[in-house]
Amino acid sequence: QVQLVESGGGLVQAGGSLRLSCVASGLIFNEYSMGWFRQAPGMEREFVAALAGRGDSANYADSVKGRFTISRDNAKNAVYLQMNSLKPEDTAVYYCAADYSRLTYPTLPMYEYEHWGQGTQVTVSS
Repeated sequence: QVQLVESGGGLVQAGGSLRLSCVASGLIFNEYSMGWFRQAPGMEREFVAALAGRGDSANYADSVKGRFTISRDNAKNAVYLQMNSLKPEDTAVYYCAADYSRLTYPTLPMYEYEHWGQGTQVTVSS
């Protein structure tokens, strides 16, 4: 049974930083593309960043490029999202997701992700 558990969310002032973590269990971690998505109140869930299971190919939403960095530690079955220069519009519930993919580029479409965490709230005050 695959489980994804996010942590690291919280309240931060605009311009601040947070680091989200997601620890996975029940899977062979390096066979999964890992992604971060977010959902703001009243909005649809949207893509934030994704990282290939093999290699270091990453992809980011335009709205977070240059501010967010996705990384993974396969030895710890963990994926991280370092968020810098946070803005109030980054406020959302952030979800970690996993897609079985042994490719060297990350999975992008949300519908391809089979496993999801419960989410962690990030609130950025102005």
